[in-house]
Amino acid sequence: MASRYHEVYDSWKRDPEKFWADAAKAIDWFSPYDNVFDPNAGVYGRWFGGASCNTCFNAVDRHVTGGRADQIALIHDSAISGTIKKFTYAELKREVVALTSVLKNRGVQKGDRVIIYMPMVPEAAFAMLACARIGAVHSVVFGGFASLELATRIDDAKPKLIISASCGLEPGRVVAYKPLLDKAIETSRHKPDACLILQRDQLRCELRENHDIDYADAVARERAAGANVDCVPVLATDPLYIIYTSGTTGQPKGIVRDNGGHMVALKWSMENEFGVKPGEVFWAASDVGWVVGHSYIVYGPLLHGCTTVMFEGKPVGTPDAGTYWRVISEHGVVALFTAPTAFRAIKGQDPKGEFVPKYDLSKFRTLFLAGERADPETIKWAEQKLHVPVIDHWWQTETGSPMTINPAGLGLLPVKYGSPGVPMPGYDIRVLDDGGHEVERGTLGNVVVKLPLPAGCLPTLWNADDRFR
Repeated sequence: MASRYHEVYDSWKRDPEKFWADAAKAIDWFSPYDNVFDPNAGVYGRWFGGASCNTCFNAVDRHVTGGRADQIALIHDSAISGTIKKFTYAELKREVVALTSVLKNRGVQKGDRVIIYMPMVPEAAFAMLACARIGAVHSVVFGGFASLELATRIDDAKPKLIISASCGLEPGRVVAYKPLLDKAIETSRHKPDACLILQRDQLRCELRENHDIDYADAVARERAAGANVDCVPVLATDPLYIIYTSGTTGQPKGIVRDNGGHMVALKWSMENEFGVKPGEVFWAASDVGWVVGHSYIVYGPLLHGCTTVMFEGKPVGTPDAGTYWRVISEHGVVALFTAPTAFRAIKGQDPKGEFVPKYDLSKFRTLFLAGERADPETIKWAEQKLHVPVIDHWWQTETGSPMTINPAGLGLLPVKYGSPGVPMPGYDIRVLDDGGHEVERGTLGNVVVKLPLPAGCLPTLWNADDRFR
């Protein structure tokens, strides 16, 4: 089909507020916004000011009551442990509600922060959604991060509670999380009230009395008691989460994501950028600790009513270079989002693509690559072996969703090797020299984005408006 990209992008440029107001109709709001965009609010303006909403309601509850209760919401495929678990939307809600009740009973309230330091397990997604359900602000820290990095994030976010696990799994080894967590809390100036610990069979840990809580026991008690916690209305401009981007030095940079604009942007991107329909299976082969995991393992697919795949494994070695094709075939994945590095690893171990024809990939229609440069050789190899469009795209933690992409949902444009696509609505992207003048094509310069930043993009840094300016 002919691409609608230019028509849609031009409609955004003509009237950005109308564009985002139309996109916002796909979200259920508890109360309407006062204005689509207020340029005087916050640092550089805020979207959907005055509206109340809840991200967990839109990602879970509305699907349960809207006919998707029995649809699979989340597939946890652990190639490392050899286990697969599936949760319907109704089961997802039960898990999230029970965990929310645990948090509430421990005094976690709207606006409190909760750090989630977990491996690729379903409970990591439950924890994110449980925080969203009561308006707590989650900060997911990549599981296995060193104690010092975790300690700096504890001091910056000041969590009331930390949710973690006894261990993470890597090919051929088990990574103990509890010693890292204990050392981080010992090092940090801020001390959380308690830690909720998921005990994994591969390595159980000792729980500290009067501080550590067994995740499974606590959730089971709430479930047995018939716990029911309704979604708490929050403002569209209230924070949903903090995600840190800094390394080991200096003050950590906590990117804030709001509730309203974030939902609007992700819902729009699933349909129009990734070309996925509600009810279909989407797989982002990333980690919940990174922004791709936030946006496209948890929130994006669930907001859109998709089935999302959470994969605990590697592109090679768990057990071989065919594991991605096994997951796609077994679960009926229509679109995969991963990093070029993954495909370079697969190509390195299976250069002729001999694993590919061993699996039924008939439902698979698009491969998306991002996170680093996608070299043309890797893209061409994937095209030749998979016989689907391979779409490079570009964005960053700050934006939450693609800045540039070849939009599958609007109709693909011709693939241009070496290019990460075209700008998406919300982004007027230019290349300027150091003097602020636009440069000619083929000239190196500074990539800049014209204000205002779109819905879903970061509104500020955590407790650091001045740094954001």
